[in-house]
Amino acid sequence: MLCAEQRALITATVPLLESGGEALTTHFYELMLAEHPEVRPLFNQAHQASGDQPRALANGVLMYAKHIDRLDQLGGLVSQVINKHVALQVLPEHYPIVGSCLLRAIREVLGEAIATDEVIDAWAAAYGQLADILIGSEEKLYSATASAPGGWRGARAFRIARKVTESAEITSFYLVPEDGGEVVAHQPGQYIGLRIWVDGQEIRRNYSLSAASNGRDYRISVKREPGGVASNALHNMEEGERLELFAPAGEFILEPSDKPLVLISGGVGITPTLAMLEAAIATERQIHFIHCARNAEAHAFRETIDRLAEQHGQLKRFYCYDEHHQGHLQPDAVGLMTEDRLDAWLPADRDLDAYFLGPKPFMAAIRRQLNALGVPPEQTRYEFFGPASALN
Repeated sequence: MLCAEQRALITATVPLLESGGEALTTHFYELMLAEHPEVRPLFNQAHQASGDQPRALANGVLMYAKHIDRLDQLGGLVSQVINKHVALQVLPEHYPIVGSCLLRAIREVLGEAIATDEVIDAWAAAYGQLADILIGSEEKLYSATASAPGGWRGARAFRIARKVTESAEITSFYLVPEDGGEVVAHQPGQYIGLRIWVDGQEIRRNYSLSAASNGRDYRISVKREPGGVASNALHNMEEGERLELFAPAGEFILEPSDKPLVLISGGVGITPTLAMLEAAIATERQIHFIHCARNAEAHAFRETIDRLAEQHGQLKRFYCYDEHHQGHLQPDAVGLMTEDRLDAWLPADRDLDAYFLGPKPFMAAIRRQLNALGVPPEQTRYEFFGPASALN
């Protein structure tokens, strides 16, 4: 338990974290990944190179320091971290590695004049407190999933039962367990952790589940990213090949409601909204499905959505393409999503639930537009495919 003096020392470091937190966390990752190769699979190297991971950690450390006396005010940040950890199988033995490297980084970046022994001791106590919270919460999720019908703990062997091309960039993979047993149910919007080996190196990634739970298999729909190690390896795998899955996780889920539902996606952000749509279509809810793609060739699942709209009068769908080429299916609009377009495509009653995903600039624009159009902020939900950051 932190004492009052330690809390004061943590609070005193907040200005330093606000000005130099990213430099600190960048150095932390450099130390840890160089000296502890056993934890490298837990981190996406593309997010390291882009700076997204250090920025996300810097924000998390800053929020923790700011709220060291009021941890309940961290809100959904802790839940996001816990679910990401569970999907990648972060375990108690990983926490001492992270802690030792973080304390070294604080000392080496801030210098001994600022990062005194007392400051380091305070941060060691603060990190220990946070680690205990996360480890305890993660164990509850691990245990609950393992004890559920079809559940498991750790890695489970699956094979690719079927591959389906959905667009020029996105392929769906239907994954079935090698042991022939059932699979644990997932909530619409959740993701799984996946483990493969590429050139002898272990790779772990999270992928949204793009179909509703059925107890038999899981479907993920993966975009082939230019230079993406995991996505390209997956696209090159054949039906029948083996991989390993960690059980579903994620707090971004379709919440029970009878309000009109709006699902807005950009690019491969469509994947979790498909599972949400499949679950919602079985109810009486009014649904507006809005998807933005680069063009018709990049647009995945259009035939699926069109067919559902023909079969279910409660579903209205709208498509916006960055560009339109002659000879391809016509979208409802061409160009970027604008406030006027979104206004026309939303239900007249703005007392609705909106879920949106896509590239960060896209999500930032959608969030601003929803707010300007009168959708209550507490009824808008979004998730990052990579490290979380502020949508400014």
